[in-house]
Amino acid sequence: MINLYLTQGLTLFIGLIILLFQKRNPLTLLTFPEHPDFAYYSIGLAGVMFLADTLISRFIGEDSMDDGGINNMLFRSRPIWHIVVICLVVSICEELLFRGAIQYGLGIYWTSILFAVIHVRYLKHWVPTGWVFLSSYGLGYIYVQTGTLWAPILCHFIIDLVSGLVIKYRRES
Repeated sequence: MINLYLTQGLTLFIGLIILLFQKRNPLTLLTFPEHPDFAYYSIGLAGVMFLADTLISRFIGEDSMDDGGINNMLFRSRPIWHIVVICLVVSICEELLFRGAIQYGLGIYWTSILFAVIHVRYLKHWVPTGWVFLSSYGLGYIYVQTGTLWAPILCHFIIDLVSGLVIKYRRES
């Protein structure tokens, strides 16, 4: 847990430094939109991603999607409130860095490559690495379409929260 919070703190710090060099205000990026229309993009993308993940899981062996047990270790024994906190921290920190700061300078494609690379636990298998890349591309796309960082933050939060709760309540086989 310490490692998780330290890496997210570092992610936030790096994002803020990049925004400083870009002469952009992080508070402006995090201004909540007046209309909740962005949530349709967030919920829609999350739904598409869950559907695609379900289809992928049916055709690809579980060993091809292995993350070394990190997600299981992270979510399995946590209380629900802590899973919510973890998902909120991760979604805000990572989206501020990747969509808010890096995508501004590098675009969606290169940002998605970097996003896939920092999810190093998936790099030994091409399917989850590709999936993280496509997920990141989708998050970047809804950011561009909605003009608010809250769209990818909400989508990222939903994906992580539902995945964390599935891991917590999944029966052992």
